[in-house]
Amino acid sequence: MIAYGRVARRQTLVQLTDELVALLDERAARTGRSRSEIIRTAIERELAAERNAEIDRRIVEAYTRIPQEEHDPWAESAARRMIADEPW
Repeated sequence: MIAYGRVARRQTLVQLTDELVALLDERAARTGRSRSEIIRTAIERELAAERNAEIDRRIVEAYTRIPQEEHDPWAESAARRMIADEPW
């Protein structure tokens, strides 16, 4: 395990095709980032997407189980702001 600042990291082996390594190296050269940083960011995005999908599923399930009965202008306004803030 390697410690960078206060965050300990564990090194792991990842097998990639020659094509993926070439694309990874091109991206690293173009952006000035390391292979590790690009791979780490991609994994973080993948896992965040899964976590966010589960949160969305639970919210929908909760509103399906217990629907909101009356019009709530504050909730509607907050929902519109949250939707507008999404990085679609």
